[in-house]
Amino acid sequence: MPVAPLPLSHLLLALAVVAVWGTNFVVIKHGLEELPPLAFAALRFFFALFPAVFFLPRPKVPWGHLAAYGVLIGAGQFGLLYIAMNGQISPGLASLVVQVQVFFTIGLAMAATGERIRLFQIAALVLATAGIGVILAHSDRTTTPLGLALVILAAMGWAGGNHVAKLGGRVNMLAYVVWASLFSVPPLVVMSLILEGWPTVRAALATASPAAWTAVAWQSVGNTLFGYAAWGWLLARHPAATVTPMALLVPVFGMGASALLLGEAMPFWKVGAAALVMAGLALNILWPIVAARRLPPPAA
Repeated sequence: MPVAPLPLSHLLLALAVVAVWGTNFVVIKHGLEELPPLAFAALRFFFALFPAVFFLPRPKVPWGHLAAYGVLIGAGQFGLLYIAMNGQISPGLASLVVQVQVFFTIGLAMAATGERIRLFQIAALVLATAGIGVILAHSDRTTTPLGLALVILAAMGWAGGNHVAKLGGRVNMLAYVVWASLFSVPPLVVMSLILEGWPTVRAALATASPAAWTAVAWQSVGNTLFGYAAWGWLLARHPAATVTPMALLVPVFGMGASALLLGEAMPFWKVGAAALVMAGLALNILWPIVAARRLPPPAA
C-alpha cells in the first residue's frame, strides 16, 4: 500500500522540527562560549524538567526505564556531545556524525529480537563508515579524533535511550522526556562538579550573558519540549515510514546553519564525507519503504 504524503501543514511542522534540531548545534556552540559543557547540559535538562513536571502526568512505565533513559540521553548523549563540541569538533560535523545513532539503534533492536542483518544494512553501514573515515583522515584543530570518538559515543548513548524508550511501548513522549530528565540532572551535576569544579561553574553562572541563558532556554523549550511534542504528535497521526525520513534533513540544517552563521568551512572532503554518511542513512531508512511498496498486495 503506498504511503500517503503529509498534508502541507503537517509537512511544515515536520520541517520546523528538523530545522530546530539541526540549527540547535549552532545554538550549542554559542552556549559553550560562556558555559562549561557539563553545567550547560545540566541546565538544559533542569529547565526541561521544571516546571513542566508539575503539569504532565508521569508516563506509565517503570521507574527503571525513566532512570536508564535519563542517564543515557542526559549524560551519555548530550554530556559527551557538549564536551566534544567544546573545541573538539565543529557543529556541522557533530550534527552529521551523531546521526550514526541510527545504526546503533538498529543493532540493539536486532540483538534483542535475534533478527539477522540484511544486505542493504551492511551496504548502508559501509557507506556511513567510509564517511566517518574521511572525516578522521582530515582531522585538524577544528575536528580531532577525540571529538569524533566522543560524538560516536554520544550516538551510542542516544541509541541506548531509543532502545529503552521502545521498551515502554506507546506513551506520551513529551511526558516521558520530562520525567526522565529527573534522572539526567543529578549525574550531569556530579560530573560537572568533579570535572569542571564549582568555582568554574559559579563564575560562569555569575557572568553568563542573556545570550547564554537564551541558548539554555532554546535547548530546554525549543529543542526538547517543542521538538519531542511535535514529532510525537506527527508520529501519532501518520505512519513512521512517512515521518521518519524527514529526520535525514537534520544534518542538512546543521551543516548549512554552521556554514552560514558560524562561517564553518565546507571543503570538498567535508561535503564528500557528508554525502557518504547521508547516503548510508538514506539507504538504511528508505530501502525498507521502497521494498514494501514493490511487494504485491495481500490476497483478499
